[in-house]
Amino acid sequence: MKTTDTPAPLPAESGAPITKTDVRPPPPVKEKKEGTVLNVFSHGVLVIWAFMVVMPLLWAVMTSFKDDRSIFSSPWSLPDSLHFDNWSRAWTQANMSDYFLNTVLVVGGSLIGTLVLGSMAAYVLARFDFPGNRFIYFLFIGGMSFPIMLALVPLFYVVNNMGLLNTIHGLILVYIAYSLPFTVFFLTAFFRTLPTSIAEAAFVDGASHSRTFFQIMLPMAKPGLISVGIFNFLGQWNQYMLPTVLNTDPDKRVLTQGLVQLAVSQGYKGDWSGLFAGLVMAMLPVLAAYIVFQRQVVQGLTAGALK
Repeated sequence: MKTTDTPAPLPAESGAPITKTDVRPPPPVKEKKEGTVLNVFSHGVLVIWAFMVVMPLLWAVMTSFKDDRSIFSSPWSLPDSLHFDNWSRAWTQANMSDYFLNTVLVVGGSLIGTLVLGSMAAYVLARFDFPGNRFIYFLFIGGMSFPIMLALVPLFYVVNNMGLLNTIHGLILVYIAYSLPFTVFFLTAFFRTLPTSIAEAAFVDGASHSRTFFQIMLPMAKPGLISVGIFNFLGQWNQYMLPTVLNTDPDKRVLTQGLVQLAVSQGYKGDWSGLFAGLVMAMLPVLAAYIVFQRQVVQGLTAGALK
């Protein structure tokens, strides 16, 4: 009896070529919804965090171009006209130019001293084994956990007895001592990730320890130096407590002291537009430094993990 049913295809015999029609494609794999939900949640958190960070900065910049009446009557609206006199008034009448120059001198000198001394100490602790190595390293770690509030009174008397009170170089030395523990801690871990073969080759060629450090190892540690330099720059630029205690001379105040003086000296007749202009002046160098060196900061933070 004849039927119209087509027989099922026979499996390919051994040695016979297998065509594309003989191989059935695997069933499509469904995408995991868990990964999609996690990506949406993480991106949402980043967007919210970016909004919380950027909006106050934009509002401060926008407010610095308003007059005092517009600041209180319409704080969230755009300025009707750009009042550049706020910036000139803050720069000249409020002595922000002098405070800015003092801050640049203090932070510039302390940043250079911190990076030079911190990198030298970190290199020795990371590369050389000697009695007391770990003890010295943990002393630096302990300095990170010591509250600065407890050191203000004895620090004042020490600086005063050394004749460094109300001086730029005295404040530079205090900033260096304040920033060294974190710098040594950060750079010690970074120097341990650098290859030792290059330094050994330099020693074989007759290079001294100082030449090997300054000409070979220090350039290789550039990402780490930039990263820790940015962190120290942020902390030293925004430092208020140390200069308030150790720098009471009105002619040698730094930006943080100048902003407080600008807010307090006017009393109830607060120059809010000038205050916001001064605030933006103090904020722009920090923001510009991070924008310029943000790639190096990320490289320095991830260098140890990518070894």
